[in-house]
Amino acid sequence: MSAHDEGEPDFRAPAPGCDAHFHVFGPAERYPYGSDLRYAPPSAPLEEFLKLAGKLGLERYVFVQPSAYGRDNRAMLDAMKEVDPARRRGIVDIDENIPDAELARLHALGVRGVRINVSPVKQHEAGLAQSMLARIERFHARFAEIGWQLDFLTPGWLTSELMPTMKKLKVDFTIAHMGMYLAKDGPQQRGFKELLDLLKHGDGHCYVKLTGVYRMSTAPGFADAAPMAQALIEAAPDRIIWGSDYPHLSFADEVGSVELFNLLGRWAPDDATRRKILVDNPQRLFGF
Repeated sequence: MSAHDEGEPDFRAPAPGCDAHFHVFGPAERYPYGSDLRYAPPSAPLEEFLKLAGKLGLERYVFVQPSAYGRDNRAMLDAMKEVDPARRRGIVDIDENIPDAELARLHALGVRGVRINVSPVKQHEAGLAQSMLARIERFHARFAEIGWQLDFLTPGWLTSELMPTMKKLKVDFTIAHMGMYLAKDGPQQRGFKELLDLLKHGDGHCYVKLTGVYRMSTAPGFADAAPMAQALIEAAPDRIIWGSDYPHLSFADEVGSVELFNLLGRWAPDDATRRKILVDNPQRLFGF
């Protein structure tokens, strides 16, 4: 659904608001997809995203590497070069043993973190969390020096299994899609309560993204996700950020970006909290 077809948003982001999680896709002949496609990527050029951002009043952008490109970050990095460096950051997918010189090159381009990304619909697999630890620990050691962050997108069961590791991290990290805990199980489910506890009682490195609500909610208007979003905001209003997750990939025909932005207005009805989520928190986390 194009942003032009969606009507006007219920509110505009306070300046300079940030979309902290979205994707761009270039022409397939120039930027070929990886072999492990989870979805058929839609057309999503930078100019379409910028039209949407303008409509919502968003002025800062955090590009996130889509899984469709694997570890080929060129489409995202090329798009980033089209935007004022003061207004954009990036999260890449790279090998944990990438040379220092390449890390430095990416840092100069505005990259500030790496995805730890497992399909949100992946079923439980014994030993998967354990197999991820070497990669996480290698990045952790390197990022402590350069100020980068880890960006987790994992199904709820895996978020829970990684929680002991997350509690020990001494670098900032984000958890996308509210940890991918299913909204039908409510805010009292064990894993989600552990996430709230990490936000409240951890040492301040954990940030949660209000993104991808359509991946964890099935109710009309995503009503079942509201208590979870509100619980996260209440637990740590200084460590919640928002992203459109544009272009919504396999959900593109079912959900609109303006509709998702309006949800934030209902989850955080007061201007001061919205300002934290859209301006202050991403500014601190991404170093704008």
